[in-house]
Order: sequence, then structure tokens, then C-alpha cells
Amino acid sequence: MPELSLTTEDSILAIPQTTWDHFSGGRHPFLRHSFLAALERTGCTTADTGWQPCHLKLSLNGELVGVAPAYLKGHSMGEYVFDWAWADAYRHHGLRYYPKLLVAVPFTPCQGPRLLLEPGARDRLRPGQINQALDQLTTGLGLSSWHLLFPEGADQRLLNAPNEAPDADHGAGQLHRLGCQFHWHNRGYSGFDDFLARLTSRKRKSIRRERRQVLEQGISFEHFNGDRMPADALETFYGYYQATYFKRGQRPYLNLDFFRELQRQQPESLHLVMARRHGQWIAAALFLIGDDTLYGRYWGCLEEYQHLHFETCYYQGIELAIERGLKLFDAGAQGEHKLIRGFEPTLTHSWHGIAHPGFRDAIARFVEDEAGQVRQYRQDAGTALPFRQDSAAD
Repeated sequence: MPELSLTTEDSILAIPQTTWDHFSGGRHPFLRHSFLAALERTGCTTADTGWQPCHLKLSLNGELVGVAPAYLKGHSMGEYVFDWAWADAYRHHGLRYYPKLLVAVPFTPCQGPRLLLEPGARDRLRPGQINQALDQLTTGLGLSSWHLLFPEGADQRLLNAPNEAPDADHGAGQLHRLGCQFHWHNRGYSGFDDFLARLTSRKRKSIRRERRQVLEQGISFEHFNGDRMPADALETFYGYYQATYFKRGQRPYLNLDFFRELQRQQPESLHLVMARRHGQWIAAALFLIGDDTLYGRYWGCLEEYQHLHFETCYYQGIELAIERGLKLFDAGAQGEHKLIRGFEPTLTHSWHGIAHPGFRDAIARFVEDEAGQVRQYRQDAGTALPFRQDSAAD
């Protein structure tokens, strides 16, 4: 059995970009060194914001074989896997829940690899070995818990050890939590009308009516790739993005410097959609593009217009995904209103190691009950999809 060890770095800048990107590859724009470095350089992920970098380096028998984005969290904001009740229970019992170790991409509820490993190293690890190493690291750092959010299937196979009892030396065992999002799948559509042709007549007419009503309000759209994005467009977008948070009485997670840095460092990943009315921009949505996936991430407007959000964030995104030949459109967390627009319910996953045995057992029961509810919700949600029976989603 190869010996797995985890060490930490308190900045992504302490890990050479060539090393990190060797392990991360280029498929996922959020996992690139430049994305994570932009968050740090612009002050979005710091100890002061509750996102203290604590990136992981994974070694087998002393040889570096992988990395993982990780943070010491002083709160649970910006994670999209909600554990506020767990933190409250700790507090009520006089125990400290924060800081905790979070293995995730900040402010980004998108599925993808989290354990950025050499393929050969992945094959040498047994299921559950990562869990034990994270347990040991959590104990060594004096933390309450570790949390690994939104992993892809390859990571889950390493984390999934269903027949293995918690080890007495390492303690925490594994807690697997389910969630549900809504994703749009490109099944070889030649254009938006081809996609609509797969829907029931009633839903097809409804979407066409929504799009027509946007046009009837005098609204048109402009598209800008990251390397051809006017400076005033990015600044205008940011004003709209801020407004989305201010309307809820919150401060935005990201600042304008972050978006400027991202545009400089990985312009090929960015695509901005701006809505214009009477010669003035009125709303915007910023997308990120991976190898086969379109990510709808940031949106905002100052005034509400009928169906403007659906058009800007979803229909323009679907057209873009078809045009670029992308297989998947991940338009963000939550949103049952996506169902009738062809976004299919998809299970998401997270894994958690809780050091305290009493709380671990209680949370394990909660997670098990919740999983049954999530699976049932996903099944029920699927009945609301708008596809015709003869062209139903796979």
C-alpha cells in the first residue's frame, strides 16, 4: 500500500503555475492556477474574508502526485452546500465548528475534479485512503471537520468506501451528501429551433412567447469574447453584478479587480452577454467556457423586465452552447424554473469528515435521511421536463 501524505500551502502562489496546471489540466476554467491566483491577488480569498488559502499537495511515498484547492473557512458563506445547522448545533453545545477545512472552488457550485491527481497515482490509491488522510490532516490542524464539495465521478470512487468501518486511529469515517441542480444537455442540436422541436407543443410555444416578449420590449443582445471585451462593458457588468447582492442586503463575494484580472489571465474562458434597450445597456450575464461545458456564473440588472433573466441567462446560453458545440450547460445552483426550459435534474455530491464522534453519528443520520428526500425530489422533478415522449431525455 503506497503511503499517502497531505501537506498544505497558504497561497496558490507558493505552488508554481506549471506544476498546478500540469495536475489540473485545462478542461475546467475554475481549477486553473490563474483563476485561483486571481481570487487571492484581488483579496477575495483571504483570512479576512473567511477564505484562508490552505491548498493541498498530495504525495505518494514522498513523490508529489497531485494538488487540490482548499481553504480554512471561518464561516459557511459562498459554498452552496449548507451546513449552518451543523455549526449552530456545535455552538449550542459550546464547541467550535469554525475554522473548518474546505476542499472546493470558492463561490462556485459547479461539479468537477477536486483531487487533481496524476492518473497513475489515482490507480494506486484505494477507496477511503483519501478520507483517512483528510481525517489526519484535520486532526493535525486542530479543526472540527473537512468538506469536499461538488466532485466528479473519478473523485467519488476514491472517496466512496461503503464497506469500510471508520478506523479507530483516524476516526471520522465518511459522510456522503446529495444535492440537486439543473443542467441542460446538448444532444447534437443544430440550433435553438432544433432544441425546441424536441419539446411538447405547449412548452415550445411558451418559450417562443417569452423570447418574443423580450424583443417586443425593445431589448437586443450583444456578445463579447474575453479578448474582445470593451473595458466599459466589463465595468458596467460589474455594476449589475453588485446590484444582485445589494438587493438582498449582501455584499458581493467578488470585486471588479478580480474580473479584470481574470480577463487578463484567461480571456479565452470568458464570454459576456449584454442586454441593450433604447441604446443603453440594461443587464448582463458572464459565462465561463470549459472544454465541453458552458458555465453560467454571474448575472445582474438594475431594473426588472419581463422574461429578461430567462433570456439573458438561459436562452442566450443555450444558443451559445449549441454554437460552440458544448455538451453541457451548467447555469448555476438551484432554480426549479429551469425545468420547463429543458434543464434536467442532476444529483450533486459532497463528502464530509466530522471529527467529533457524537456529532458525526447525528449528522450521518441526517445525511442518510436527506439523501432519500433528494433522490425522490429528483425523480419527481423529472416529471416536469418539457420533452416530447418520442424525444425524451436519456
